[in-house]
Amino acid sequence: MTVRDLLLARADDDRPALRWRDDAGAVRELSWRQYVAAATRLAADLEAGLDPSRPPHVGVLLPNGPAFALHLAAAGLGGHVLVGLNTTRRGAALDADAQRADCQLVVDSPDRALAALAGPASPDEAAPPAASGLGPDALFMLIFTSGTSGSPKAVRVTHEKVTGPGTHLVGRLGLTPDDVHYVSMPMFHSNAVMAGWAPALTNGSTFAVAPFSASGFLRDVRDFGATYANYVGKPLTYVLATPEQHDDTENPLRLVFGNEANDADIVEFGRRFGCEVVDSYSSTENAVIVQRRPGMPAGALGMPLDGVKVLSPETAEEVPDAVFDAAGRLLNPDEAIGELVNTTGRGAFAGYYNDDAAEAERMRGGMYWSGDLAYRDADGWVYFAGRTGDWLRVDGENLAAAPIERILLRHPAVAEAAVHAVPDEKVGDQVAAALVLRGPLTPDGLEEFLDAQGDLSPKAWPRYVRVVDDLPRTATNKVLKRALSAEGVPAPGTAWVREERGTSYR
Repeated sequence: MTVRDLLLARADDDRPALRWRDDAGAVRELSWRQYVAAATRLAADLEAGLDPSRPPHVGVLLPNGPAFALHLAAAGLGGHVLVGLNTTRRGAALDADAQRADCQLVVDSPDRALAALAGPASPDEAAPPAASGLGPDALFMLIFTSGTSGSPKAVRVTHEKVTGPGTHLVGRLGLTPDDVHYVSMPMFHSNAVMAGWAPALTNGSTFAVAPFSASGFLRDVRDFGATYANYVGKPLTYVLATPEQHDDTENPLRLVFGNEANDADIVEFGRRFGCEVVDSYSSTENAVIVQRRPGMPAGALGMPLDGVKVLSPETAEEVPDAVFDAAGRLLNPDEAIGELVNTTGRGAFAGYYNDDAAEAERMRGGMYWSGDLAYRDADGWVYFAGRTGDWLRVDGENLAAAPIERILLRHPAVAEAAVHAVPDEKVGDQVAAALVLRGPLTPDGLEEFLDAQGDLSPKAWPRYVRVVDDLPRTATNKVLKRALSAEGVPAPGTAWVREERGTSYR
């Protein structure tokens, strides 16, 4: 099935499709009939100016709003490819993205979409663009990766890569046509498209679009009547950092789905707002999937789907099971930590656009290598250990960042933790941590807390701890650890420091 098929099936549907907040703060609404008709006009307008001898790629550099929603549908009708451009990129970096994606046109104003919106309500005013031969494997979008491990890469997103997840999530999450989807994650990224917009398109439910705001989250949920929301990264943490109110549970939200939330935030968000939070692991490439399931151990990422294994990057062989001591400390990190790999092939990964070297690196030996470190226990549960760049070599021992971060996040005062490497004065690395706090924490309090964590290796105690207001991030709320590591050893007076062989911080 194609995105075009789903849109044209809604062309005569007068139920609400799109909601947004106008400049005056009032909630506006379009029916599916109006939405498809406006998208048809917008597609015709855009494609009239494209050179047929060049790739029909249209860059969209817009925030979440009705204009971006219309551009999604216009591309879905099949006459051109939407290139989602990151609104936080600037200058030469943004220009390089547009050039790499072969954009003929970059839209950085909502005017064309709003003009199409203001046109006649009848869908007969303009016929949908010709789409002869359009199939599920045709290109619909180019979506750039978040760039946490290097320059962003343009992922090829086919029609099937949108309609497939949409159908899957409707069934898995029990979404119905009566639900209202709140889409506040950046619409140039896969999470918003595949977990927010696509399920609404699949079953004809309503979707509401807005830029993410922690302080405005609950107001939007109430005003839009949102029953479902999607997230990626740390939005739950940001919303939970706002002052709790006695009536927070008085809202229509029943289900929140996304990835990369920590265990404590999942539980607390559900309690505070009276909803269920379902967290899962995947990536923009959508080739490796690990699902959270009932009864999973604390700290686990989840259970991988068939064919997803933890392999040694050096030998491409499956790594041994993780071995833990009585306190839960991982005893064999050098052996047990490997890379999450789809051993059956590329899965839903349709390749990178104009980046053969990066695609070859991902598809070594005919398998998809995710770039994410993990280890697996004897029961098959997988634990996240960070990105491939998150290895630290401390006193001759390999350490992974993510397990240390999970321990730091147990402290009730720690809202966010980013563990990264800084150079040791002699050889290898030292462990550094940047903490965002939600409550009081002192150097003595940190020492006391770490000393009580039986599963924390002595070598994993952070040598340097910085308390910061926020962490450097991508537009999709992923921490840019390479920016933290690039700062090097903290200057005197800017961090809590412990002696090399001690535990006290000064």
